Amino acid sequence: MQTAVTPINSSSLVIPWDPFPGDVNQFFPVLHISEILDLSGTNQSRQFNVYLNGLRWLGHIMTPEYLYSDAVYSNVPFPSFPTYNVSLEALSNSTLPPILNAFELYTMMSNTSVPSDAGDDYLINWGYAFAEILCLVTFNAMTAIKERYRIQRNWMGDPCSPNAFVWDGLNCTYSFSNSPRVIALNLSSSGLTGEITKYVASLSALQYLDLSYNNLTGPIPDDLANLGSIKLLDLTGNQLNGSVPSNLLEMAQNGLLTLRLDGNPHLCDNGTSCNVVPTPKKKKLSTPVILILCIVPVLILFVVIAIVWRVRKTEGLTRGSSVDPQNGFPKQADNSLRLENRQFTYIELQNITNNFQKILGKGGFGSVFHGGLEDGTQIAVKMLSQSSSQGTKEFLAEAQHLTRVHHRNLVSLVGYCNEVNHLALVYEFMSQGTLQDHLRGRANNDRALSWRQRLHIAIDAAQGLEYLHKGCKPPLVHRDVKSGNILLSETLEAKIADFGLSKAFLSEVNSHISTVVVGTPGYLDPEYYNTFQLSEKSDVYSYGVVLLELITGLPPIVPGTENVLLAQWVLQRFSRGNIEDVVDPKLEREYDINCV
Repeated sequence: MQTAVTPINSSSLVIPWDPFPGDVNQFFPVLHISEILDLSGTNQSRQFNVYLNGLRWLGHIMTPEYLYSDAVYSNVPFPSFPTYNVSLEALSNSTLPPILNAFELYTMMSNTSVPSDAGDDYLINWGYAFAEILCLVTFNAMTAIKERYRIQRNWMGDPCSPNAFVWDGLNCTYSFSNSPRVIALNLSSSGLTGEITKYVASLSALQYLDLSYNNLTGPIPDDLANLGSIKLLDLTGNQLNGSVPSNLLEMAQNGLLTLRLDGNPHLCDNGTSCNVVPTPKKKKLSTPVILILCIVPVLILFVVIAIVWRVRKTEGLTRGSSVDPQNGFPKQADNSLRLENRQFTYIELQNITNNFQKILGKGGFGSVFHGGLEDGTQIAVKMLSQSSSQGTKEFLAEAQHLTRVHHRNLVSLVGYCNEVNHLALVYEFMSQGTLQDHLRGRANNDRALSWRQRLHIAIDAAQGLEYLHKGCKPPLVHRDVKSGNILLSETLEAKIADFGLSKAFLSEVNSHISTVVVGTPGYLDPEYYNTFQLSEKSDVYSYGVVLLELITGLPPIVPGTENVLLAQWVLQRFSRGNIEDVVDPKLEREYDINCV
């Protein structure tokens, strides 16, 4: 507001615009006006009127006050015109021309798939009325689900409309004649508690429902079997009990439904009733029998303890952290690998990778190979090198973390291999490699990423991090956020990878944890480096370095005589007042300087 424009050698300032083809022609302009010259004690004055297409818009004369932020706007949209002109016309007695500090133009978003508001008088067609009812049912159901589970996501407005702002975790279907319908709902690892709400069954078009890895209790509602379009129901990793509705079991047996129920220890999935058969009245036990029943288990417990103590003494306690010769995994209980994904054999991995022919990359853990599954799905196979001692721990950590994180901006685990001397993770293939490759690596010969593509990549990575910090229970800190760990799909959708160094906060109350500093030089948060206090802010700092990489195209440590950190390099040049000095020259000035 401290900068403005005024017309040169003219008493009027005109702002024209033409509607784009297909626009709904509903515009809301906002003119921000403030006097930035101190006219007190002078003979100068500034007075003007505001017009729209020659018609008086503002009912009074505009006399802007010195350093007071004022605005001209309308609460209703402009009427439809083939072209628009907003003009500021100085009065004849004004010594200064009009002034304009900022101009905003809002337009109503076109969304033809949504029927008119139910209150419109002309909504008489029953087809549209029925579509409106479905839309209202969908909205009410999603709102009830949000309130029932207190879901902490950016769920605001309509769940499906506009389609560019669909609620996180939802997929919707759109058609011209019908209201948008929710066809997929993913609430995996969302901290849900209590029973499965009946409102889920109100989403009659639902095809995919993922409620895995929460703390849901109670029985599976019979109403879920009434979802005629349901194709996938994932209830893995909850505390559900009772019997599975027979209709769901029948659909699964007929191949109409993929039903996942693992990790529910109190759930009966054999189609029979879980009710306990009434036990006949027991006879009163005599005192000797009671003594025997009490003493015998205690004696057995002592015998078992003695046997275990004897065996451990014989084998030696030092083997407690050694490698198990049966599977090549460390024996610590917290390092055990419990996965729900597909288990591959080493021979299968040889086949799907064509005997490990194509290497995608190498790291401290070993190599990553390209492969393809039976259905043509491309995958990446990360093999643990036998010479990697540190890699084993990181490998196991990555496997455990990947089984509980589910987000479109985090790389997905397909399966694993756990055989003697062969440990591997199989995850989705990201055909465009890493962000680092595109900024300055092996993809350097390709066309440089555009500014818009870089913005989308930044947003994708931020959403993945936000899920780790806020969506995971317990929260997860990545600890190695960098451009080399941001993978790109064929459409340049970004996903965060490599969770080998990730650390979970076992208590959500703690704002940080003390830990040994790990990570990649140039990305390390200075406070974390100096205090050994790890928090989600450490990831945010590393993400900031990635943003600077996207802007500059340079590595986190700028090569040269001093090898200065990228953040310092940017600050040195930014202090000169010319931000264009830090922008990647490969963008060839095709960017928005204000956005930078």
